[in-house]
Amino acid sequence: MKDKWIYAMALVCVIIWGTTFVSTKILINNGLTPSEIFFMRFVLAYIGLLFMAPPKLSSKVNWKDEGLFLIIGLTGGSLYFLAENTALQLSQTSNVSLLVATTPILTALVMRVADKTAKIRKNLIIGASIALTGVALVVFNGQTVLKISPLGDFLAIFASFLWAIYGLVIKKLDDKYSTFIITRKVFFYGILTILPVFLWELGRSQGSPLHNPQTAIFNAEVLFNLLYLGIAASLICYLIWNKVVEKLGAVKSSNFIYIVPLTSLITAAIVLHETLTPIALLGAAFILVGVYLSEKNW
Repeated sequence: MKDKWIYAMALVCVIIWGTTFVSTKILINNGLTPSEIFFMRFVLAYIGLLFMAPPKLSSKVNWKDEGLFLIIGLTGGSLYFLAENTALQLSQTSNVSLLVATTPILTALVMRVADKTAKIRKNLIIGASIALTGVALVVFNGQTVLKISPLGDFLAIFASFLWAIYGLVIKKLDDKYSTFIITRKVFFYGILTILPVFLWELGRSQGSPLHNPQTAIFNAEVLFNLLYLGIAASLICYLIWNKVVEKLGAVKSSNFIYIVPLTSLITAAIVLHETLTPIALLGAAFILVGVYLSEKNW
């Protein structure tokens, strides 16, 4: 009961993440590429974090742990977003949403492989089955057409796998380092590893708003959405999520990922005026029940 606040934090985090697809879509419509969007949102988050918690000279990290920080920068940053955004370009959004929502199941399986003594609880299997059924109903929203894109769908599953690795590695680091240090390292290595792709795309896309600073900086729509992605969805949410993983563990925290497609659906209905069908509402109920059962100890 004393940790109820951490569940509220997790809920706030996934609700914000569920709304980010609208901001990303707006920025892409304004000419920004996925790598440019990721680079700028992480730069904004990194700068904001430095103001909140300036790096201390006493914060020494050994080379082994530095390697783990590089891994979370890739799995929770550059590689994850490249895989997911490329999947969205190659496959249907509904396919990608459903496949990325398998993260909690993949997290439990990866945990089982990494730790032979770890057990997959009965309530996790039952809750995951119900929640995934709900996710399927939500993302298809009453539509029955499923178009297969092997590469796009593979990248969506790969993104889900990367996020599962991210949660497990975070758990290895949170006993030794503060949430601020871990989050700062995620942003730093995320920026560092996306830089080659960012510079390559910037050089070949002459129509990008970044070639005209006035467009990128003074366009209110672009600026607002970049700030939202950088400050709310990255700086605040990564701090929250890393603390959630520290308190709940990788498997239990990942169950909240099921709520992301639900939030996306509601946001699309409000902002983009997309149709919200009774089937999608039924799916929403399935998701909530599934998450509740997954988190319940029985």
